[in-house]
Amino acid sequence: MKTIHWGIIGCGDVTEVKSGPGFQKAENSKLVAVMRRNGALAEDYAKRHHVPKWYDDAQALINDPEVDAVYIATPPVYHKMYTEMCAKAGKPVYVEKPMALKYEECMTMIDICEKEKVPLFVAFYRRGMERFHKIKALVESGVIGEVRFVSVKNYEKPSKEVLEGETLPWRVVPAISGGGIFMDIGCHTLDILDFILGPIAEMTGHAANQAGLYDAEDIVTADFRFASGVQGTGVWCFSAFENYDRNEIVGSKGKIRFSTFGSEPIEVTTTEGTLAYAIENPMHVHQPLIQMVVDDLNGQSACPATGRSAARTSLLMEKLLKDYYQK
Repeated sequence: MKTIHWGIIGCGDVTEVKSGPGFQKAENSKLVAVMRRNGALAEDYAKRHHVPKWYDDAQALINDPEVDAVYIATPPVYHKMYTEMCAKAGKPVYVEKPMALKYEECMTMIDICEKEKVPLFVAFYRRGMERFHKIKALVESGVIGEVRFVSVKNYEKPSKEVLEGETLPWRVVPAISGGGIFMDIGCHTLDILDFILGPIAEMTGHAANQAGLYDAEDIVTADFRFASGVQGTGVWCFSAFENYDRNEIVGSKGKIRFSTFGSEPIEVTTTEGTLAYAIENPMHVHQPLIQMVVDDLNGQSACPATGRSAARTSLLMEKLLKDYYQK
């Protein structure tokens, strides 16, 4: 089986623990080059993580003959551009979430990768994690009967970076991120529900800015319906008094309760009582999905985090935020 040699474009914070080491620790995978526009920071990352090559130019990394595939770990504003560059060079792409600023950009990325016959994966890494595979298996086992509805509640205190930073973090600058914190993290819950229960067919809702800490939306509420007929509601608020993250999948015989971002045990409640399943998150949360990508590139099995699945989530978020940004 071939060892996939990876290059990273944008070796920032997310690559320190969450993703970068996963490319070195996955089987048949090796990280051989990193790039950052600040060459000194790229060199520092390469030395600390024992990566043999570093660049301050993305095209140079993409053109490196030793680089087989590229992980794009930049803010969303650059995803389309770098994906197109990789596709034209014939290099498979693993791009960070959200997939792009707009759904139209997502479709452009898909089209060029399909035209150039280049695989396109998106870093919705929860699709690779054991805890979410367990939730999917529990739903499919019928332990909670026929699924009726889903409830999503995710609220947080404003971050210190927002309250005290000299400049706003890029995650709340729509021109760079595509929206606010909902765009950055709300996409994870929508995507994992797509993975567990199938595509969401319809979604309506409202977005607003209640705290006035930045221009992007800081609250989103939604009603949605899955293609299967399951219904759902969600609220994401990022100016609340505490941090809270709970999802419930309610069926005809019971319910499953879990968090998107925490490591609390999965709880399954039926008339017979409540069972808890404690599954620890991996140290490098991207690693299981990276392994799936590597296995896919080697023709062993299909990775479930594709450009098309990710584009579905981008379309939903765009619909929810459309009225807010057209004001």
